[in-house]
Amino acid sequence: MEFGSIKSTVGLIYDEFMQNADTRTENWLLMSSPLPQTIIIAAYIYFVTSLGPRIMENRKAFDLKGVLVVYNFSVVALSLYMCYEFVMSGWGTGYSFRCDLVDYSDSPQAVRMAATCWLYYFSKFIEMLDTIFFVLRKKNSQVTFLHVYHHSIMPFTWWFGVRFAAGGLGTFHALLNCVVHVIMYTYYGLTAMGPKYQKYLWWKKYLTTIQLIQFVMVTSHISQYFFIKDCPYQFPIFIYIIGLYGLIFLFLFLNFWYHAYTKGKRLPKVLQAQTWSHHTNGVMNGNANHDKDE
Repeated sequence: MEFGSIKSTVGLIYDEFMQNADTRTENWLLMSSPLPQTIIIAAYIYFVTSLGPRIMENRKAFDLKGVLVVYNFSVVALSLYMCYEFVMSGWGTGYSFRCDLVDYSDSPQAVRMAATCWLYYFSKFIEMLDTIFFVLRKKNSQVTFLHVYHHSIMPFTWWFGVRFAAGGLGTFHALLNCVVHVIMYTYYGLTAMGPKYQKYLWWKKYLTTIQLIQFVMVTSHISQYFFIKDCPYQFPIFIYIIGLYGLIFLFLFLNFWYHAYTKGKRLPKVLQAQTWSHHTNGVMNGNANHDKDE
């Protein structure tokens, strides 16, 4: 009886909570409730941290070079497309880069923005393949807490973004992330193609700088909300989440920068490489692993 009462109360709270959701997105794939994505995320975490390593323990690592080339350049193409859609649905066609509210109308542009937000959300599940490839290639040292946390928390939080605030100033970080992914996955794709393409990767040392710039821009943009006198953004909780996320990763990348470029320079070259590897594992794309496919 008591359990039934708790269950009923939780159900009522959930129903009341969902009354404020965007009705335009409720019937889209994975949008009916957070349960399907929670199951997928839980299965992902279990596989990459437990089941996968156990299955691969006595097996030979898979040679996935061809798969990685196709995968990485496919993500580049998808990221380019999402950049275009974010620009055409708001960020290049009317957004002020200040107090941009969510448009909940059924206008073509508003629906286009919502659809782009959903595509960005779905792309986070595609990017989970990063970790699965690590496991299949027996690169278990790269399956760090930070790496798994990032790939798990992004789709989980973005479900709420698509269901409640698909547009407005809360999507600027997604646009920036897509731009960065074009650069990062291009690097990964070229790396996966083998040593003969190393000469095209002279810009490797700038990857961390690009990530730092991204998080500075995200944090600076979202912080405007706290200084604008009249900005009736519909769901301020997302502002706080984005701001906190940007700050956390800004500090993580600054810490990486210190160890890799400052502290590491005082070490012999062999130890520098070890330091670079240690601090890059699990950080690019939310982790700074520049060498993931080498």
